[in-house]
This record gives sequence, structure tokens and C-alpha cells, in this order.
Amino acid sequence: MTFGKKSALALVLVLATALPALAQSARVLGDFRDWSSYAADDGSGTICFAMTKPKTSDPASEGQGYLYITNRPGEDMVSEINIVAGYTFQTGSVATISVGGQSFALFTQGDAAWLDDSGQSAALAAAIRAGSSLTVQGTNAAGTQVIQNYSLSGATAAQQAIGAEC
Repeated sequence: MTFGKKSALALVLVLATALPALAQSARVLGDFRDWSSYAADDGSGTICFAMTKPKTSDPASEGQGYLYITNRPGEDMVSEINIVAGYTFQTGSVATISVGGQSFALFTQGDAAWLDDSGQSAALAAAIRAGSSLTVQGTNAAGTQVIQNYSLSGATAAQQAIGAEC
């Protein structure tokens, strides 16, 4: 793992633990069908995120899963995609997001996953806006493949809301 990936991993680990807490204390920007958008101050500036929950998980997850799209203008971060799976990923495993005929590799850490190539964030965000459903495939700590299906109904409006605020 390169220094850049190690730094990115440290940042995203902080974000993974911070986003659920921020969602509880954030200002609601709007609810858009299956998605919601929020803004909050994380101590270093405003953070805006859109989030949704999986419609199905097979097998059922231990906890609640979420998919986040985050903008952090103070860090020049736009459309960072993050999954909190609701289960612990198998150590060293790779997860995959599939949407609109495209697949995106995710690196995993604990119960969270992020794009392996952050340069694909804009392409994935665009695919989410254009699509109707999204699938996340991962392997849990027991070695079982878990498939989560997300609705993208409202994703475009949710992304527009965070883009307008952040």
C-alpha cells in the first residue's frame, strides 16, 4: 500500500466513524424518495452527504447498511462514495459496486468500503444519477458473499441538494 493510499485510508476510516454520528446531529437538506441529504459542521468545516439504506441484503446483515455520497468543500472533496455494510468485511477482501452496466472495485476495512480508485468518484456518482438500482457485493468475515441492493430513486435530487449546499 502506497503512502497516498495509507493517508486516504486513515481519512476514510475517520469519515466512516464520523458519518453515522453526523447523520444524527445534522441539518436535513431534504428527503428524496429513497434518499436523504444532510449538512453538518464536523469541526473543520461543513460536510454534506446524501445517504440511503439497502432495500435488500442476502443474507441479512448483522447491522444496518448505508451508502453515502459526501462533499467536503474545505478539503476539495466532491462525491466521495462510501459504504457502511452493516457487517464486517473479510480482511483483505475486495467489494464491488455495480450500477448501469458498470462495475467499480472497493477496498474494505472493517465494516466500510470505498472506491479503490478515488478518480472514479465522478463516474460512479454520474452512474448513480443515471441508474435505477445499485448492487454491492462483498464477502463477510465468515467468508459468505453478501449482496445488497439499493434503490437509486431520489439519488439525483439528493446529490443536487448536497451540491447546492457544499
